[in-house]
Amino acid sequence: MISRRNIRVKVMQTLYTLSSSDQLDVSKPEIPDRILKEKLEHVLDIFTVAVLYTIRIAQYASTDAQNRSFKYLKNEEDLNVNTSIADNSFVTKIATNASFIEKIKVAKLERFVDQEWVKKIYQQLTKTEQYVKYIGNTEPNPSEQKDIIRFIWEKQILENEGMVSFFNDELPGWEDDAELIVMLMQNFFNSNSKVNFMDLLSGEKRTYAHELLHAVLDKKDYCMELIEPKLKNWDKDRVALIDLLLLRMGVCELLYFPTIPTKVSINEYIDIAKQYSTPQSGQFVNGVLDNILKELLKENKINKVDRLNN
Repeated sequence: MISRRNIRVKVMQTLYTLSSSDQLDVSKPEIPDRILKEKLEHVLDIFTVAVLYTIRIAQYASTDAQNRSFKYLKNEEDLNVNTSIADNSFVTKIATNASFIEKIKVAKLERFVDQEWVKKIYQQLTKTEQYVKYIGNTEPNPSEQKDIIRFIWEKQILENEGMVSFFNDELPGWEDDAELIVMLMQNFFNSNSKVNFMDLLSGEKRTYAHELLHAVLDKKDYCMELIEPKLKNWDKDRVALIDLLLLRMGVCELLYFPTIPTKVSINEYIDIAKQYSTPQSGQFVNGVLDNILKELLKENKINKVDRLNN
């Protein structure tokens, strides 16, 4: 579910951590690998919490019915709480997913679930036309059952400023990885395959992540030999660290990853620079990588192979 672009961002963040600390020995491969693994695992934790909140809100219908049953004086609404969304087939499928249960337990993710927010979003949900329509349908099909859960995530959680502010304050890493989590949730709802919440990386992408990380570390001197002459009027010491890291990553992809087209690599690093560095970084990265590519092509050092679905 995690794309190569997401992996590039995590490799960049790992390199930034390594470059910003005097306490880390990058000569020991297990250290960069450990940091990269931790960053990828943390994304998986936050994604799982996002899923957990979404299904807990649906399941709160049962809690609401139970709470109302304890009231001494009950009104008609108390006696007729519709709990069908708690038994939603999509919710049940996720709630009984073995990897989902294991991930929550191993990473102790229940601690991030605030029951007051679950209650508040559920109460907000019950006032919507979509919810009323859903509970009025006595036999919703699988698509309709998934759609109402997706509605909870996209419209009730993501569009609630207070909820998002709560995530920023109380969910470590949300602010940095919100865009990635939103993308993962989109893929989660779009995919019909069974999700492994203990590992969102395929073997191929995991290999790519570690090979990219170590290529950038191992080929630092050579990459800088290519980059520095292209800086021209730029003082290398004043160039943003993230920009230099992205340039090194880009050069490594151009040289050492034959199945990734050069245009794809350059465009990806331009976009990442725009998002994570300075306003001028996209243009800067584009210009430097483009000049390096032209030089490497002249020297016949770019060897790419055709591959579908790059």
